Amino acid sequence: MNQSFYIGAVGASMQMRRMNIIGDNTANLNTFGFKANRTDFTALMYQDHRGIEDELPMGVGTRILMTARNHAQGPVEDFQRSTDYMIDGDGFFALVDLATGEVSYTRNGAFVMNGREEPTGEVDENGQPITEQVYYLGDNQGRFVLSDVGGLIQVDKDSVKEKLPVGVFDFINYDGMTGIDSTRFLPVDKNGNLMYGTGRLIQGVVEGSNADLAEEYTKLIESQRAYGLALKMVQTSDEIETTINGLRN
Repeated sequence: MNQSFYIGAVGASMQMRRMNIIGDNTANLNTFGFKANRTDFTALMYQDHRGIEDELPMGVGTRILMTARNHAQGPVEDFQRSTDYMIDGDGFFALVDLATGEVSYTRNGAFVMNGREEPTGEVDENGQPITEQVYYLGDNQGRFVLSDVGGLIQVDKDSVKEKLPVGVFDFINYDGMTGIDSTRFLPVDKNGNLMYGTGRLIQGVVEGSNADLAEEYTKLIESQRAYGLALKMVQTSDEIETTINGLRN
């Protein structure tokens, strides 16, 4: 009888976790470059195993084995902005945080002109260096886009409408990349070495989220029904236990 409690409790807990993931996907339906998460389930141990002193009891039910990103390309969205870029095919944009030196990778190409104070090489009457505002292509969060040769991309009013040398970079595989926010990723060792991407760079459009509302709602209904069934199992097991404990010889 205890197993029925465990099966129901584990099932309800896992479905709650799945609904959280579905909620995150749904909340990012309009986030540029967002890649939806999916959940993979596995059965728990289904037989007893001999331990050092006694048998280890078998597990019951199922659990979430892992969550993985779906890196399929999202739809094309056109907002008539010359600083928007999209990769048609494989690859990522590279963003560098000059304060920390961190380089992250994204499919979100909704870029802007980020200002940065730089010295002009001249000094004022007090001997202080004179600076000027220089604009580079960035993500509006303080990070700058890397070019196809790994440098910053300077932008001015005369060149903003021209196609800039935005870099497209790629890895052998994307499995296990660490998501650090809704659209940025950090590579891990098994992703392999950084290389040039084969995707085609398109100016003036941006890649939308690849989360599908109909698919996420279908998964939500599945999880809600599975959650209700798991709780019903716990309730029924409790009622049976109560009845058995109430029996009198």
